[in-house]
Amino acid sequence: MSKLLTQLHELVTQLTISPEQIGAIATKFQQAMQNGLIGAPSSLKMLPSYLSKPSRKEIGTFLALDFGGTNVRVLLTELLGEGQYRIHARAGKPLKQGEMQYNYISKQSTADHLFDFIAKQIAPLVKPDQIYPLGHTFSFPTDQKGLNTGTLIHWTKEIETTGVEGKDITTLLRSALDRQNLRNVIPKAIINDTVGTLLASAYEDPFTDIGSICGTGHNTAYIEPCAPDSKSPMIINLESGNFDQLPFTAYDALLDQQSEKPGEQRLEKMVSGHYIGELVRIITCSLFDDGLLAGSTSTRKILTTPYILHGAYISLLLEDGSEENEQIAHFLESKLGITNSTLEDRRTLKKIASLVSIRSARLVAATYIGILHHIDPDCSQNHTIAIDGSLYEKTPNYAKTIQMTLDEGLGTKKKITSTLTKDGSGIGAAIATAIAIHTES
Repeated sequence: MSKLLTQLHELVTQLTISPEQIGAIATKFQQAMQNGLIGAPSSLKMLPSYLSKPSRKEIGTFLALDFGGTNVRVLLTELLGEGQYRIHARAGKPLKQGEMQYNYISKQSTADHLFDFIAKQIAPLVKPDQIYPLGHTFSFPTDQKGLNTGTLIHWTKEIETTGVEGKDITTLLRSALDRQNLRNVIPKAIINDTVGTLLASAYEDPFTDIGSICGTGHNTAYIEPCAPDSKSPMIINLESGNFDQLPFTAYDALLDQQSEKPGEQRLEKMVSGHYIGELVRIITCSLFDDGLLAGSTSTRKILTTPYILHGAYISLLLEDGSEENEQIAHFLESKLGITNSTLEDRRTLKKIASLVSIRSARLVAATYIGILHHIDPDCSQNHTIAIDGSLYEKTPNYAKTIQMTLDEGLGTKKKITSTLTKDGSGIGAAIATAIAIHTES
């Protein structure tokens, strides 16, 4: 057996999550949840949302602002009740465009720069003679003291905009709306994207009790049957990307050391779209460094660039079923400028991408099992897990691997369903706004 094949077998061993490990991770995750709920030390923040499951009777027209890390989106949404809604208008832009055009998520950008840009995306959807209640999906760890107030604890996903951490997000948004002369837009609720995804699915499917994001970042929310403060059901934002009782490899350790915030978001760094391409790159580079991949000089040089392999590229690698991996060759040439990759390079890249992707889905599923054990120890009820995000939607076999792992860990005596909830965070913001207005009245 060649040294490369031996190393690939070793990689399979390191990156495969066994059924026993799934059970152990689920148990540790459940314990971290329980610790977080009572204020004991935990890697899970267990942040209250001040929302419970929707009645499914929410109606009205609302603006929904979705700030998720890579893009800002605005929807003008009409809720019709019983899971029905209509989107009347959309707007949005990336928060970063090219190297020289603009970048609102760098250290050089301020809170005012960022929120003025966001307010300008809202403007085209607004008529001056109407009042627009707005719900804001803000996909970062936020300490909420109420439904319409939330302080950013810290940025994630390598965002570095200054002057936002420690500030109330609704106040920053309201000030920007004032500066843009949009005083008829009234912020009513701020929610996490996982909370929005849960609300959007529960508006249609009453069995929904978990909402999750598997995209650029990763996080999950669930309905806690007896929240510590209210002693009644409340959606809790776990900030599960920070969970850290996991089977790390040396590659995970290297990625963490080289990241913006070492030691934080350890689960997210193993599973999310922002990081899995980087993991594939790090592993591939280690094979070059060990002399196990011949490769060309240009291939090796280009793959030393951090984050050159985006999460979306993993799907491209996995989709190629051809004998010579021609699609991968075309991808390497057109996207990365690698013109003379070998078949061995291409097959190895695809194998590593597959291992990293499957591990990601199984780790995510293990956390869902931990949540389900917490809310329904006997698994005696039906449960729907609502998932949004490009990783879940577009990566080959990712959704299937999550469902298979759930069935493996929980059995199939009750229906545990994971399902794609598109635009969940946007629709969820509208539902949260309707709930906020109903609560006020």
